[in-house]
Amino acid sequence: MSEVLAHQIATHTGFVALVDELYEAGPWLAERAWRERPFASAAALKACLARTVREASRDEQVALLRVPADCRNGVAARLAASADATGPMQASPADAARLRELGDDYAARFGWPFVPEVSAPPVREPGAPQMLEDLRRRLDNPMELELVESLRQLHRIAELRLNRRLGLRPLLGEQVLEWCELLAEHSEPPWQAQGKLTVTYLSAAHRACAARLRQWMVECGFDEVHLDAIGNVVGIYHAEHRDAPRLLTGSHYDTVRDAGRLDGRVGILVPMLGVRELARARRRLPFGIEVVGFAEEEGQRFQAAFLGSSALVGSFDPAWLELRDEHGVRLREAMIEAGLPGTMEAIRALRRDPARYLGFVEVHIEQGPVLESLDLPLGIVHSINASARAVGEVVGMAAHAGTTPMDARRDAACAVAELILLAERSAAQAPGAVATVGQLEVPGGSVNVVPGRCRFSLDVRAPDDALRDRVRTQIEVGLREVCARRGLRMELRETLREPAAPSDAGLQARWERALEGLGVPVLRMSSGAGHDAMKMHRLLPQAMLFVRGAHGGISHNALESSTADDLHLACQAFQRLLEDFRASC
Repeated sequence: MSEVLAHQIATHTGFVALVDELYEAGPWLAERAWRERPFASAAALKACLARTVREASRDEQVALLRVPADCRNGVAARLAASADATGPMQASPADAARLRELGDDYAARFGWPFVPEVSAPPVREPGAPQMLEDLRRRLDNPMELELVESLRQLHRIAELRLNRRLGLRPLLGEQVLEWCELLAEHSEPPWQAQGKLTVTYLSAAHRACAARLRQWMVECGFDEVHLDAIGNVVGIYHAEHRDAPRLLTGSHYDTVRDAGRLDGRVGILVPMLGVRELARARRRLPFGIEVVGFAEEEGQRFQAAFLGSSALVGSFDPAWLELRDEHGVRLREAMIEAGLPGTMEAIRALRRDPARYLGFVEVHIEQGPVLESLDLPLGIVHSINASARAVGEVVGMAAHAGTTPMDARRDAACAVAELILLAERSAAQAPGAVATVGQLEVPGGSVNVVPGRCRFSLDVRAPDDALRDRVRTQIEVGLREVCARRGLRMELRETLREPAAPSDAGLQARWERALEGLGVPVLRMSSGAGHDAMKMHRLLPQAMLFVRGAHGGISHNALESSTADDLHLACQAFQRLLEDFRASC
């Protein structure tokens, strides 16, 4: 804890003054939070204040939000009031008028003024167009959801105020965000022209990202940096003795289509900064550090996922080399075009010897709402859910939409519509399970033709393998019954099956000690998303650290984000993990 904070909260009077300065809440918030002392760190104080607000009555929460917005943050007020502002805050007369109009609509609907999202360097403050977009989006929120979102923005304003008061600046987190923004400059057409991020395996944008990561690793002080035969970017920082075991870490740098900027990439950049700090201090540890930017995890270009980590654990399927993308390009051909060998011999050589490693750890944004709902910056993953993916097609008979009676139709799309509801129902009846039909296609479909074919994807996940398989089977059996009733034919081909991956108890305990040392409350949670760690689990003990995401933890979406403060804590947790390993070597 900083001396400034320790002095400020040492007395009841000082604590009340500090909290009122942060929230303008009146005495109730400070009085309740005071009972929770002592606070081990600024992060612990922030979490306590947020929890106290979350546990307050609805009337108390709304009263906090009704404090005039310009007392907390002048962004909205300046934009709405000034048509001739300059710089990033510039608002045209039309934008200023629209902001006033939407702001009035917002206050009338919810009963408190709009609290805009605020940022800190290196992310720019939102200008008028972004604020208009946020206002429109949040006006559509249900009342209770918007109350929670507004309080989150209030906590963020309080956090920035506390940082200024204490002279804190999350430099490591700012660096992670800056690197994420720079990597996002590389995107594929036509997504790039729309300001959207898409980086699929071995595209030009993918290769540009790899080159940039290699450059940054060199600048961070890694001893060895190379691109391997699958396209993974590998950086090695040697131990005091080069033959010492290594800690393996990393995540992926490919993305889904129209992606967020942090998914996967945070797990490469956070450990890179850990190495940078060691190199700057000219420190060597009793173990080496190997950071891998996995080339492919998302399964977007070819119908196979986890290509990068599969190579490291020796489970790369030779049949994958013959897979074709939507343009008919084989995976092998794409690899050769990118300058990779494209041979199983080269890929098999990438398998790691588990005797040479201490384990695998991964830092990742949560991609879910749990941490944000509990106002916690970090969480420790105790297990990654089991998953299975499949692609399928239902085949019926295309026919004229105007002349084919309803009882004579063999509509493939209607059967898949039943499948979607069946998947939703099956997962909802199995606590912890989820099922998603995320892709739909009517090949050659026309507005006046009954669909004769419909292609789809199926994704089923659950906390354990048995539950996943039960839900998956129930969905498939149900679809076969639907097709039999409708006189249709179906095909379903599994493209991925991953078992649940429980975290190693020892590695999980190391993460827990790291968070305790930072004064961050320890939350143990499962991961519903798949990660490279679940593949590495086949070879090495693994454990993950989650970082809170914003906007309800949304991911695989342009709204995906986190704060420099949370990412800075993740960097500090990683550094503490390294020190924990050092102490036990």
